[in-house]
Amino acid sequence: MEEPMKDYVAEMGGAALGARLRRLSAAIDADASRVYASRGVRFEQRWFGVINQLALAGPLSVRQLADVLGISHASVSETRQSLERAGLITSEADPGDARRRVLALSPSGGALVSQLRSLWDAFDEAARALDAEAGGVTEALARLEEALARKSLFERIADSAASRT
Repeated sequence: MEEPMKDYVAEMGGAALGARLRRLSAAIDADASRVYASRGVRFEQRWFGVINQLALAGPLSVRQLADVLGISHASVSETRQSLERAGLITSEADPGDARRRVLALSPSGGALVSQLRSLWDAFDEAARALDAEAGGVTEALARLEEALARKSLFERIADSAASRT
């Protein structure tokens, strides 16, 4: 009988932090996709931040969205293109600076947000319960982000490698 394979990523602990976070993110995104699909809704989880911010704050530039979401301008631009193809947002040149794009919910995007609001409340409730059950993971992630802001992983590796030579 063949011995079950071990979970290499879990066994590596902190050394596989990035792999562990990607694995968790993929599992969460897959479950979110299953929820939308089970309700017959075409919605990609990666759209949520942009769509929700536009619903909460109204029209925003790509840069403003990147700043508030803490993600790259390129990532917001890629999401913008996907949302435009889906007909959920509109994008226009900023009257004050034609190089900038201002994004807004389209009428169908606004209708989708209204349709999904109660489901998003259920997502929020489930996520908060999961976080509590797991012992406050979001607080640990905030500490991790703060530690990386103080000194990047790049700097930490460079220091460690330099001390070995």
